Amino acid sequence: MTLLSIDNLNFSYGTEHTLRGISLKVAPGEIYCLLGPNGCGKTTLIDCVLGQHPLKSGDISLGSRSIHTLKPAEVASQIAFVPQLHAKTFPYSVFEIVLMGRTFATGTFSSPDRRDREIAREAIAMTGLEAISQKPYTQISGGELQLVMIARALAQKAKLIIMDEPTSHLDFKNENEILNLICALTRTEGLSFMLTTHDLNHPLYFENSGMPVRVGIMEQGQLIAQGKPSKVLTSDTIERLYHTRVVTHTGVMDGLPFSYIMAVPDKRRDAN
Repeated sequence: MTLLSIDNLNFSYGTEHTLRGISLKVAPGEIYCLLGPNGCGKTTLIDCVLGQHPLKSGDISLGSRSIHTLKPAEVASQIAFVPQLHAKTFPYSVFEIVLMGRTFATGTFSSPDRRDREIAREAIAMTGLEAISQKPYTQISGGELQLVMIARALAQKAKLIIMDEPTSHLDFKNENEILNLICALTRTEGLSFMLTTHDLNHPLYFENSGMPVRVGIMEQGQLIAQGKPSKVLTSDTIERLYHTRVVTHTGVMDGLPFSYIMAVPDKRRDAN
C-alpha cells in the first residue's frame, strides 16, 4: 500500500526546468528523507506536493486518487505541513495555535467544537506541551515553537506529515528531541513523514533507531538515488554530491548499532 505516490513529476519556473522526472513513494508508517545541496529542488518538490505549484507533467497521488481531483479540505485531512520558519505575529496561546490545525474541518462561519478541542489537547499531550498550553506562543523558545508546529500538524489527524528542515536553528538537545518525537509518532501512531534535511546523519539516526526509513538524494532537480540510508549514503555518493571528502563510521555501543558520517579536513587548506 502506498500513502503518497509521485509519478514522473516535471516542473518549470517559466522556461527553467527545475524538477525532472521525479518518481517516489511513501508507504504508511515510513520516514522518507530528501537530501541534497542547496538549490537542488527539495523545497520546490514539497511545494508541488502541497499544491503550491502547477505541474508541467506527471502526477501526485494520495492513495489511489490523484491529488488534483481532491478538494483542499480532503488534502488537508491527509497531509499536514510543518514549515521551516514560522513568523510569530499575534500572541495567541499555544492551545489556540494547535487548535488552528482543525481549521480545515470547520465551516466558513463555524467555530471549533468540543471534538476539535479534544483533538487539540491530545496533540498537545503527544508533544509534551501541557505545561505551556496557555502561554502566549510569542513568548516560547525556538524548540518549543517547533513542537507547537508539530502539534498543530498532529491536530489535522493526517497520516502524512511533511517537514521542511524540521531541526534547522535548533540546539543539540531540541534537535534530538524532534528526531525522537518523529520516531515515536511513526512507531506508536503509524504516521508517515516526508522531510527535507541537510544533516546526512538524520536518516542514519532513524535507521539506527529501527525505523522504516528511506532516503532520496536530489541533484539539479533530479532524484539520483533512493533506498535505505546505509546503502545509499556511501562516501562516493556524498563526495560527488557535495565535493567534500567524508568518512563513514559504523559500530555497536551498549548493544545498539550506530553509524554516522563525518567530513574529512582539507589538508590543502590547513597548509595555507
